[in-house]
Amino acid sequence: MCTVIVRVPERADEAVRLIAVRDEDPTRSWEPLGTWWPEAYPDTVGVRDNRAGGAWLAADLAAHRLAVVLNRADLSDRGDDEVTTRGHLALEAAAGRPPAAEPTTRGFNLVEVTPGTVRVVSWDGRQRREQTLAPGIHMVAHDEVDDPATPRIAAWLDRFRDAGPSADARDWFDAWLDVLDASAALAPQDDRAIVRDNRPFGYPTQSLLLCLASVDRDGVDVRYGEFDEPGHWQRAAVGQVTAASTPR
Repeated sequence: MCTVIVRVPERADEAVRLIAVRDEDPTRSWEPLGTWWPEAYPDTVGVRDNRAGGAWLAADLAAHRLAVVLNRADLSDRGDDEVTTRGHLALEAAAGRPPAAEPTTRGFNLVEVTPGTVRVVSWDGRQRREQTLAPGIHMVAHDEVDDPATPRIAAWLDRFRDAGPSADARDWFDAWLDVLDASAALAPQDDRAIVRDNRPFGYPTQSLLLCLASVDRDGVDVRYGEFDEPGHWQRAAVGQVTAASTPR
């Protein structure tokens, strides 16, 4: 039940801006932003899942591509022995290889970012769909893009849109962090919350970290910060980030 907020620019020479909040079981081990796949993906940095070896978010710094995968309900009747991990999706997309026509994984929303463009590939176990997002600010969670039936999107999408940021803002993420500050007034168990504790909804996941990213023709800039306490917003995590950028 992760959340992505993304700004698609009006012009191709402007940067795509993105904030991604990761929800995962705190007991499931991961590695922070780093170069964890030097042989298979030598130019890629990402947040590595230690159980499956894949990535939640990955960026190919040389190719100027970034991808992040969000879980989505799977409507198929496939057993666990009939599916593969979603962990390869972000790595493959960052390498320029989108998901197959009939993915072998459970359901997902995959956000693919290239300079000036954002595409979302969705798979529910039965149907694969893709859409290129129009210029503007969008939210993606566990269902449709900008879905008004998703409480956190209904509660906060207009606030993110009103906040900006402008295309050339140096600290572009500050306006969005202000919205996240406001959202933290809600309890993490509130279905409208962005930084979340999903256990009341039957999932062991809590919000653990966030990444901030810019992608343009000059390269990729990714910043990573962890929350000290799962499920609780901590703006200071942004000041303790690990960063990776395409050399300028």
